Amino acid sequence: GAIVKFSDSITSVDDRPQAPIPQSLSLHQNYPNPFNPSTVISFQLPVNSYVTLKVFDVNGREVARLIEGAMNAGAHAALFDASRLPSGVYFYQLQAGQFTQTRKALFVK
Repeated sequence: GAIVKFSDSITSVDDRPQAPIPQSLSLHQNYPNPFNPSTVISFQLPVNSYVTLKVFDVNGREVARLIEGAMNAGAHAALFDASRLPSGVYFYQLQAGQFTQTRKALFVK
């Protein structure tokens, strides 16, 4: 799968306060779900972490690696495009430090 790198650079400056840093690490349900052909997976990091976000098929084979690398604390999102994959159930797994969480996504063509 492709590795997508997200930039940490600031693209605009305004007077609104920064969103507060989340108190706990959480992996959210993808949206939309079921999806066709792409969906957004969002998560929150309470501290700067080395993160991997992978997608697996029902047989446990890795079909995509959406994020791999150091990320800053805060809210993040990744796009999963399954257009080259068959319909079915997929599992996405976030690993950040000692934390691992997995959720299920349904791809319907």
